[in-house]
Amino acid sequence: MRTVDSLHLRLLRLLRDHGAISRAELADQLEAPRPRLLAELDRLVGLGYVAEAGLAASRGGRRSTLVELNPGLRFAAVDLGASSIDVEVVNGRLEPVAAYAESADIRSGPKVTLQRVSELLHKARVDGAYERLAAVGIGVPGPVSFRDGVPVSPPIMPGWDRFPVRELLTREHGCPAVVDNDVNVMAIGERHGGVARSVNDFMLVKIGTGIGCGIYLDGEVYRGKDGCAGDIGHIQVELNGPMCSCGNLGCLEALFGGAALAREATVAARSGASPALAERLAAAGTVAACDVALAAAEGDITCIQLIRDGGRRVGRVLAGMVSFANPSMIVIGGGLAQLGHILLAEIRSVVYRRSLPLATGNLPVVLSELGLRAGVAGAAVLASDVAFEQAS
Repeated sequence: MRTVDSLHLRLLRLLRDHGAISRAELADQLEAPRPRLLAELDRLVGLGYVAEAGLAASRGGRRSTLVELNPGLRFAAVDLGASSIDVEVVNGRLEPVAAYAESADIRSGPKVTLQRVSELLHKARVDGAYERLAAVGIGVPGPVSFRDGVPVSPPIMPGWDRFPVRELLTREHGCPAVVDNDVNVMAIGERHGGVARSVNDFMLVKIGTGIGCGIYLDGEVYRGKDGCAGDIGHIQVELNGPMCSCGNLGCLEALFGGAALAREATVAARSGASPALAERLAAAGTVAACDVALAAAEGDITCIQLIRDGGRRVGRVLAGMVSFANPSMIVIGGGLAQLGHILLAEIRSVVYRRSLPLATGNLPVVLSELGLRAGVAGAAVLASDVAFEQAS
């Protein structure tokens, strides 16, 4: 993204995050000379980004005009998982006006997956959710070159390496697009409207099919030089552990991602170690992470232990990161966050026990407030930002 006038961005973000504001209040909050602010507002009205919204309450003199983001402004937010597609069309306040969620296989490749995204957005347009999009934001489950808008050697996304995702979306929908790693996108969503709102230094850990970490430092996403910061799922936690999708042995993801937990659950079901899982396997022919969560909630000792073992491994990795980066908060999200407080308690226990007391004395470790919507929420924020930067 290119650098633009700071007043321009601050003004649009303020209207996005707080709704209709009077011209007088805008001048006060932005600390901008009134003539310059009025000129900028007139320019944005002409571009279709801002609209008048009636008169503000009197402040003792002539009533100021309220301004807001154009009610017709629309952004598309897309969250791709290893086995799911979530799409929302949102308005300027990032409130959803249309939403679609369905199962998908990221291994089917970029053309098939992105074609389905386009079909869902086309359905939203036919249904009246928008006339045109101002921008598209998308998160994908693998490393991304944020600068180039392409995935780079993603372990669970065959066929996606260097695929021009941003270019295709821009061409397909006639608007700017932005592409980021799904965990960074979740962190952006959680900071904008979730439990980490206004927290400048935190880590969001996604535990799903894969495991990753979105990192906020000093109020900005830290992506690293090449876009792969936070790829904690491929930190080795057992020297002779199982083979990971990345080709190495004993990675955290290979021991406690969604596929790993399903594998361990299947073993427990077939061996009879877990009667609850054995019953589910007999009924459905397969067991998944959600079955472990349900059986643990019913008191199944084996399932509780599976969750605790996973939480302990995640906690060991996070303890090292806490001692290194000293965040203000850790947020646990992703599909396996449904394992709930058994998982959270184990992660907390290990982090607090193994990290330096100075780093954990005021460190909350909490579940995501946005849950499975964190990804689309963050993609919407990214889409709005790239649109605002283009509005010049």
